[in-house]
Amino acid sequence: MITLPGQLAIRTIHGRNGDFNVGRLATSIGEFVIKNAELDQYREGKYEGDFVITEIRPSTYNTSGRMVIEIRAHLGGMTLSNIDPLSRDEANRLSPQEIDPIDEETQTPAPAVASTPVEAKAPASRDPLVDTAPFGADVPPTPAATQTAQDEDATLFGALWPLGDIVKLDATVDRRALRQQRDRLGVLGYEFAPLSQDWHLVSA
Repeated sequence: MITLPGQLAIRTIHGRNGDFNVGRLATSIGEFVIKNAELDQYREGKYEGDFVITEIRPSTYNTSGRMVIEIRAHLGGMTLSNIDPLSRDEANRLSPQEIDPIDEETQTPAPAVASTPVEAKAPASRDPLVDTAPFGADVPPTPAATQTAQDEDATLFGALWPLGDIVKLDATVDRRALRQQRDRLGVLGYEFAPLSQDWHLVSA
């Protein structure tokens, strides 16, 4: 693990799984591709600061009939000090043909489990015209009807719920869930602060 000063250029790409970001980190020892999940919270731009690199390795993927080989670094953290917009040339260096990291992740099929056939019991017939509820009793609503936006948010954010005025997302969660959290925070009136790397409530 090493810490190096450098500049991280981030470009946003519109993919089939939603917007995702790819980065290119320029340091004194070389340039590296960055595809950490937490980058999906940032806007396009150039970010200067100190970067903690935990791993450097070659990586390959196929896209548009070609094989791409790149040197990828994984960030263990970063301290940012300055933000500038990307120039057109800098944006073009980050290819829009990048594959979404979600699509890169291989799905290992679950092993087949032998099961013993079980005779299914027919559900008890219920005449919709016959009301078996006691007189004067309210019929409880179905689970779907009782599901509220707050319930959905509580499920989406997990241990972060209820949300405070400042929210720091956990980048170790599933990448797709992180993007859903990012999008939902925007709807709820939060904005991402790159220098502090957390979300701040700016409107109700």
